[in-house]
Amino acid sequence: MPRPRTFDEDRAVDAAMRVFWTAGYEATSTQDLCEATGLGRSSIYNTFSSKRDLFDRALRRYVDQFTAAQLEVIEDAAVPIRERVRRILWTAVEPEPDDPTGCFVINTIVELGPKDAEIVDLLDRDHEAKLAALTNAIRAAQTNGEVDPEQDPNGLATYVFTVLGGLRVAARRGADRAEQQAVVEATLRSF
Repeated sequence: MPRPRTFDEDRAVDAAMRVFWTAGYEATSTQDLCEATGLGRSSIYNTFSSKRDLFDRALRRYVDQFTAAQLEVIEDAAVPIRERVRRILWTAVEPEPDDPTGCFVINTIVELGPKDAEIVDLLDRDHEAKLAALTNAIRAAQTNGEVDPEQDPNGLATYVFTVLGGLRVAARRGADRAEQQAVVEATLRSF
């Protein structure tokens, strides 16, 4: 009869998420995961079956958490669209204090995208959902006079997410706050 689990599986996934976010899939060892989660190898493999399974769960956790937060901002029609875009971009300038630098999604696309169609599909679907939501919010802002109706809403939404990705990559290389803030301000001039 198997012994009952004595650990919080969600906490283990969160801890693994931060390790993968920081180091990437290939550079993260099982020992790194043991140290981060506080679990032994057997507990990791009995619960998650493989390093890849744990990575997949960690990536999905990240996507679910960050997409939900972004959609909440995007869909808040009580806030002007320019402020919603600023809030989205500002997450790269002033991330949560305990979060690793950069973006787990971008790191994963760069590392695994060229060789892992399943990962690309997951991340493409996530991106498309956020892009569609922001495109619709921009269309609504055009209707109520907040955004120039001559602007292409999809192009503008794509621009925002491209800048966000760039800000996160720049943060990973150590860009300072003033540099990041200047990029946000330049982007907001489109709204």
